[in-house]
Amino acid sequence: MASLRSGRPVPELVEDLVVANRILYQQGVVDGFGHISVRHDKDKSRFLMSRSLAPALVTADDIMEFDLDANAIDKRDRKVYLERFIHGEIYRARPDVRCVVHSHSPTVVPFGVSATPLRPLAQVSGFLGLGVPVFEIRKFNDGCDFLISDAGLGKALAQVLGDKAVVLMRGHGSTAVGNTLRQAVWRAIYTEVNARQQVVAMLLGPVIYLNPEESRYAADNVPQDPDRAWNLWKHKALSDPKC
Repeated sequence: MASLRSGRPVPELVEDLVVANRILYQQGVVDGFGHISVRHDKDKSRFLMSRSLAPALVTADDIMEFDLDANAIDKRDRKVYLERFIHGEIYRARPDVRCVVHSHSPTVVPFGVSATPLRPLAQVSGFLGLGVPVFEIRKFNDGCDFLISDAGLGKALAQVLGDKAVVLMRGHGSTAVGNTLRQAVWRAIYTEVNARQQVVAMLLGPVIYLNPEESRYAADNVPQDPDRAWNLWKHKALSDPKC
């Protein structure tokens, strides 16, 4: 069990993590469930995440430090998220990832249980054109539980995610990653937005999706001004009395 702290993270990182929890709730990506973490700025083998709490209620005092085995560094009597292994194993497998978002956003879930793949309609969701694998927990767990409740399942999920931005989890939800916290939040939000748009577009008839070249360009270049959307989302979340 890890017991030594890595040093205090910069206050801005903790502030952004708290705000991100509020944003994801306000944007309809998480509700009472779901969670977001960020890699520690002073130790790549640690990450920060709230104690087990509804995202809209998270404050700076709720943020805890974990190692990549998902052990809390200073647990005390605080309850931790059962699925924290999602975060630890993805950080272990993907040194490029700085933030992980796990959610059950409502329009994304159906794409994990149908034969219709989630594909990008617009440049804001071009990252989906890199491929969106589906994690089928039946391949890794003989029981009936859909939760990533141990390191083995976390590792399996990270392997299915591979080098992609998003992985769907059949009958459960999805996990999005980014090389910054704001990028991961963007991807979690626009995965849900794209799912809603795709359902509507499919009702209208044949759909023209982004091709691989367009998807790659969008994934590398959009958003060109990440603070623009972040500042709006932050303003709305902090102005929302429910947050």
